Amino acid sequence: MNIHSAASNEIASRLTRLAKLYQQGQASEVTTRTLDKLIEYEAGLTKAQLDEVRKDLADFETRYHRTSEQFYQAYKAGETDDRMDFVEWDSLVQMAENLQHRLQLLTDEEND
Repeated sequence: MNIHSAASNEIASRLTRLAKLYQQGQASEVTTRTLDKLIEYEAGLTKAQLDEVRKDLADFETRYHRTSEQFYQAYKAGETDDRMDFVEWDSLVQMAENLQHRLQLLTDEEND
């Protein structure tokens, strides 16, 4: 087991203990406020990252006169070449999807 995995397992264990406290109605108000602030902080960071990625996506969309969705479908279907711009655009599309999913988890919102 690598160090990152071990640390992740320990954090998951701690979160499980906190969840049990909440399930038993024994979590303090300080814990609740701390968790709310932590989630708000993480959501803010994620939103800022997503905004930056969306700006980069908009640059590609302007340059190539197509939406990122149109590009991504064509790229995955093998209908584009493998120029570096397209590899980067593909990575940005995936990053945006991952960040949007993360933001949804943090905020319980369907779309931002």
